Amino acid sequence: MKTFTDKVVLITGGTSGIGRATAIAFAQEGASVVVVGRREDEGAESVALIEQAGGKELFVRADVSVEDDIASMVAQTVEAFGGLNFVFNNAGVFLQPTPITEVRAEAIDRILAVNVRGIALCMKHEIPALIQSGGGGIVNTASFLGIRPFPGTAIYNASKFAVIGLSKSAALEFAAQGVRVNVVCPGVIDTPMNEAMRAEESGRDFLNGLQPMKRTGRPEEIAGAVLYLCSPSAGFTTGTILSVDGGITV
Repeated sequence: MKTFTDKVVLITGGTSGIGRATAIAFAQEGASVVVVGRREDEGAESVALIEQAGGKELFVRADVSVEDDIASMVAQTVEAFGGLNFVFNNAGVFLQPTPITEVRAEAIDRILAVNVRGIALCMKHEIPALIQSGGGGIVNTASFLGIRPFPGTAIYNASKFAVIGLSKSAALEFAAQGVRVNVVCPGVIDTPMNEAMRAEESGRDFLNGLQPMKRTGRPEEIAGAVLYLCSPSAGFTTGTILSVDGGITV
């Protein structure tokens, strides 16, 4: 039997990059996968790939900065598949490097609304559904920038530090109720977020040079970490930060 047969997985930010790769990986292991995102065309592409991988699928259009959308995505998941077992809260936004003296208030609000408030509200609505299903696991996406800050990314750094804090707190609050909460911290990964930089040789050289492994990561490598944290092999693991970053935080 595959690892996640008869399990239901909800993935925010599942329309591309790490989220999409993780959705496909869960489907290959037998899961029913709910992909959440704001872009319907990309969502349709993700669910088609999940179906090709042999999994049951559902796309829910939602914005994780809107609490009503979050409540609806959880309700639609439970209605469609009868419960919720695992969550990958992966939706996030990035602010291009900007000195803190030049950051606009609107940019700060947007980063915190999605990366921090969104994670908090997602867990608020997801955890009761996980408990109702007998327990399960949440993996939240932070970043190497939540461990090792860089100049010019202060607000993004702060948001990812906050994800780690929220996750550790939730892990303690709900450990006795069978809900595990862990964090994956990717390094620089080949995703649409840095596609423009990777298109130029100088940009690729810069990104590759950040990591001791001298290369950027693949979305599938983050997916593998997420599946591990949700698997029975990680059944005694909660409140943990798993860095998958080519050594950049070492």
